[in-house]
Amino acid sequence: MTAACPFCAIAAGAARASLVLDEGGVLAFMDLRQAVPGHVLVVPRRHVPDIYALAPGEAAGVMQAAVRVARALRAELDPPGLNLWQSNGEAGGQEVFHFHLHVQPRQPGDGLMKVYPGPPPHGGAAQLDALAQALRARLEPSSH
Repeated sequence: MTAACPFCAIAAGAARASLVLDEGGVLAFMDLRQAVPGHVLVVPRRHVPDIYALAPGEAAGVMQAAVRVARALRAELDPPGLNLWQSNGEAGGQEVFHFHLHVQPRQPGDGLMKVYPGPPPHGGAAQLDALAQALRARLEPSSH
């Protein structure tokens, strides 16, 4: 845990949060900045700055918690859509440098997260195949 991290403060009980889930190594709580009603953050309890430092078990725990939160949001709010959103590094839009997954119920026309200003450029199948092959060569071994 780091003293300057607001999510570590929540995990330590030093900062208030509207908790949705607190199980072992994972917390889920209402985002103070409700981009949309029902916006929940899911975080590992341990300070993990980004996805690259996330241990496989933590990744599994965060995703399992996100699925449970998503199902609870569906049962409570019945949104017609839902996003899972996660950012890394300043260029990726990360503002709090403690890994967190946004679970956001969505409504038509809510204006949230317009990702592409227009159709994304497409480099062709050969370019995509070459990058896929390069990525396969760099994958770490699976833990299962």
